Amino acid sequence: MRYVFLCCLCAVYRCPILVRLRGFQKLMSIEEARQRLMDGLKIKRKNVMVSIYDALNRVLAEDIIAEEDLPRFDRSAVDGYAVKAEDTFGVSQFKPKTLKLTNGNEVKKGEAKQVWTGNSLPKGADAVLMLENAKRFDDEIEVWTVVTPGENVSKKGEDIAKGEIAVKAGTRLKPHHLGLIAALGKSEICVFEKPKVAVLATGNELVETGQKPREEQVFEVNRLVLGALCLELGAEPLDLGIAKDDVAEIAEKIRFGLEKADMVLTTGGTSVGASDLVPTAVNSIGKPGVIVHGVAMRPAMPTALAIIDNKPIIVLSGNPVAAMFGFEVFARPLILKMLGVRCERRPVVNARLTRRTTTALGRRTFVRIRVFQRGGEFYAEPVSARGSGIISTMTRANGYVVVPENREGLEEGETVQVHLFDTLEEADESV
Repeated sequence: MRYVFLCCLCAVYRCPILVRLRGFQKLMSIEEARQRLMDGLKIKRKNVMVSIYDALNRVLAEDIIAEEDLPRFDRSAVDGYAVKAEDTFGVSQFKPKTLKLTNGNEVKKGEAKQVWTGNSLPKGADAVLMLENAKRFDDEIEVWTVVTPGENVSKKGEDIAKGEIAVKAGTRLKPHHLGLIAALGKSEICVFEKPKVAVLATGNELVETGQKPREEQVFEVNRLVLGALCLELGAEPLDLGIAKDDVAEIAEKIRFGLEKADMVLTTGGTSVGASDLVPTAVNSIGKPGVIVHGVAMRPAMPTALAIIDNKPIIVLSGNPVAAMFGFEVFARPLILKMLGVRCERRPVVNARLTRRTTTALGRRTFVRIRVFQRGGEFYAEPVSARGSGIISTMTRANGYVVVPENREGLEEGETVQVHLFDTLEEADESV
């Protein structure tokens, strides 16, 4: 009787609680949801000059073009003796040859000059004899090894020619990139600014780590995880703390995040229960508001996407694993685009499934996987296809497999593509 009364009352006043309790009427595909978000945004990037000593993992905003040849001159690639290669022709351990040492800037026939790695090649020399392939006697060396023209010599422009693009814009700078840039004489470079990502958790049941939880309270972990995922990509997280299940409080914190950051991530309060208030709070702030709510994926089905003042808001599940996969599918590519990264996909390895795993039709499923190597072959052990609140399934996994919407699982022995988010394990003979 009470339920009938509630239904009648909600029908009259169009109660949002009952609408939420009905569940998601239609789920959008991942591609359509992601495209809708990207189409609704105009990404604006800013550049900043930084020292090459502070540029590790930053994203290059402009091509690095060599202003001169690298090397700038022919130079020795080893420690040894600069020689005319023809002076060594025909020598052997049984038929050595003696060359006179010179300290001049030119090597003439029958002469050699001692050089160290990186030294310029003296005029007249066209090869370098390695130090261990000759024996020195005062101002002479005994040679018993043949060298050919150009042997052990780094030619001018061999590394990078003048005018050539050394490192392309959109490259995430690794140590080898920085070494090449430094070799070209550049001390400062232009990189994209790090996008700021505000992170908010919601829920009356949440308590900060380090505090004593009351009965039925749980420690809030998603802000830490999502902030770390942002840092890992090169973005700068801004912690908005925890908001109670109150539309006004949630909206106030999201407004602050929109003012201070380029993007807002929220976690919790995005499903269809009476306390799932985040989409309502987002819509109260501005237009267009929520543009996607409910995605055909598992985990992370309740994910919502919103735009306000050309800034994205990604409303993630409160379950840790679902929040991480929602981040993987929607936040990660968006942050990479904001960073200006040309291309950065997770490494993929083909592996044989160790056992059958079942999934639901109609939703793209992300199965957590532990990949290991045995007998020269990679194997993929499903950790769990469910349990989006069980964070230990992520610590036991090092990758995931994507099961399409039109399949009800994967068969034992099937070769699958595993997207790695951690290192591969050593051989495991226990399986």
